Amino acid sequence: MGIKETSSGGSGLKRQLIKGLCRQKKPSFRFSFKVLLLLCIVVFILRYTLLIPATVPPTVPPTGIQYHQAYAHNYHFIMDNEEVCKTTKPFLVLMVPVAPHDVAARDAIRQTWGKDSKVQGEVVFTLFMLGYSGRADAGQVQEKVKQENLQHHDLIQSDFMDTYLNLTIKTMVIMEWLATRCPTAAYGMKVDSDMFLNIDNLVIMLQKPGIPKKEYLTGMLMWNAPVLRSKNSKWYVPVEMYPRNTYPTYTLGMGYIFSNDLPGKFVEVSKSIKPFNIEDAYIGMCMEKLGLAPTSPPNPSQFKAYITKYNRCEFSKVITYILGSAEELVKYWTDLKKPGQPC
Repeated sequence: MGIKETSSGGSGLKRQLIKGLCRQKKPSFRFSFKVLLLLCIVVFILRYTLLIPATVPPTVPPTGIQYHQAYAHNYHFIMDNEEVCKTTKPFLVLMVPVAPHDVAARDAIRQTWGKDSKVQGEVVFTLFMLGYSGRADAGQVQEKVKQENLQHHDLIQSDFMDTYLNLTIKTMVIMEWLATRCPTAAYGMKVDSDMFLNIDNLVIMLQKPGIPKKEYLTGMLMWNAPVLRSKNSKWYVPVEMYPRNTYPTYTLGMGYIFSNDLPGKFVEVSKSIKPFNIEDAYIGMCMEKLGLAPTSPPNPSQFKAYITKYNRCEFSKVITYILGSAEELVKYWTDLKKPGQPC
């Protein structure tokens, strides 16, 4: 915009000078002055263009592919609860990425699988990871989030914009929090807010003698998953962002478990991995870069994706299921926990 204004201003000045010169009686002087003036204008425009690159005003949203930066240290915690792990050494920390405004999902989890801090004799913490709200009522949402945290002391918030395309950022910030605020935990889990989690079965699985305590990542494994290039897909990734045709083996993002030595390694290795917006596949890239690979769980059938029909006996055996709403979670959990054998 600066160039445009300079050019138009220069043209007006040029017209005034030329008009004045036309009244003079010395054509040679008039011609020389005109050439000199044009030359000055050209030099000024070129110099202005080279020294001051064009910028987009901050109020105008950028267009095209957005290369977000997933390195966690670029962001800062504005709500921390770092004291959680200082007094007690947890066996497992459940980290739940959730939108700032989604109080219903958080409350449903607090009533169900996130309710108990002691499971099968082990200390388990449940914490929620939030970014900044991008909604029109962001100020009101933020104030409600502050009040909610004062009541429950289980929210962690960082200063990135909380959007679907920023899930990789959100995941890496989760990893940074675990590495720096809760390094004494034995295991961590990233679990989505729309999940049914049979926390008892998960802890029982992690208590098995053969489960590794280091360099361990498990969940529902995805092998040779193709990269979706259709722009109509929710999981579209352009070639410029990720050139390979398939992803390395990774664990589906609905819920994966890892030994707590890995978060710090993920954060460090992420500095050398070009970020893209498929967060679970990005963790797979981190594992590959570290020379590691995800491990199949002892019983892969315990990690389910989408539910077709609720069955109490089935839900008593699984570890994960994707649900449709917070109301479903409360309903199914209440039914599962009622007296009597589920099968």
